[in-house]
Amino acid sequence: MVFVGSFRPPFRPVFIMIGLAAAARLSPGATPSAQEIVRKSVEAIQWDWSEASKYSYVESDVATKHGDTRTSKTYRVLMIDGSPYQDITSIDGRPLSPQAKLLEQQKLEKEIQARRNESDRERRRRMDKYLKGNERNHQMLKEMIDAFQFRLAGETRVDGHDCWLLDAEPKPGYYPADHEGRVLKGMKGQLWIDKATNQWVKVQAQVVKPVSFYGFLAKVGPGTEFYLKQEPAPLGNGFWLPKVFNVQVKATALGFFNEDSTEYETYSDYQPMPQAIALLQSSK
Repeated sequence: MVFVGSFRPPFRPVFIMIGLAAAARLSPGATPSAQEIVRKSVEAIQWDWSEASKYSYVESDVATKHGDTRTSKTYRVLMIDGSPYQDITSIDGRPLSPQAKLLEQQKLEKEIQARRNESDRERRRRMDKYLKGNERNHQMLKEMIDAFQFRLAGETRVDGHDCWLLDAEPKPGYYPADHEGRVLKGMKGQLWIDKATNQWVKVQAQVVKPVSFYGFLAKVGPGTEFYLKQEPAPLGNGFWLPKVFNVQVKATALGFFNEDSTEYETYSDYQPMPQAIALLQSSK
């Protein structure tokens, strides 16, 4: 239940992205406290974030507003000289035309060249913008630990993984550090955490009471939901990566404008960056 900005997940390629190979393992038969499970899962996510930038992946996004589909786009995300770049591969479910594909290839080559030739100041500015987003994600992750009370609800199996199931509810007296954290006050959810790796297999969260932002200017209401699903990274490197992220927002602006929206994102075809660059070059 870690969301930033317009309710984006921490892995958002910025993203986006998420075990901890060296995470402490529980002794056989031991039942840890909910807080201990969550603490170790946070350590795992932090490790994931440090490793995810070594991978390229395909992201497909479908966004709607007021019930009408606005955009449907698929692109390969590449880490180029320290920050991500989105190389569009299809729009509205249709592959790019030869002309559009050539244009995207030219844009990619131009961006690579520009990053190679940028000044130290330009590079710092680009990297600072990217790293600032990552730092915001880390702060929201820490905020989650303070904002919720976690309860071990049981054990279950999800996609072949033996999991702890935890319930999360707002902690009485919690006061957010900033306006982005305010949404946590009105949320509750569940986490499915892999016993062996401390990874988040699945997360579901819902807004159960209205949360206001900027005074009366905006309000997020019940019906707002978040869903995250993850899986182990390819090549068995110990960390996990996002597979599905879905967010449905019920909101109003200025007290009456309907701002309802839905975003559905899927992540696939993770590849180590050197391999992804080689494939791009061979497809020219």
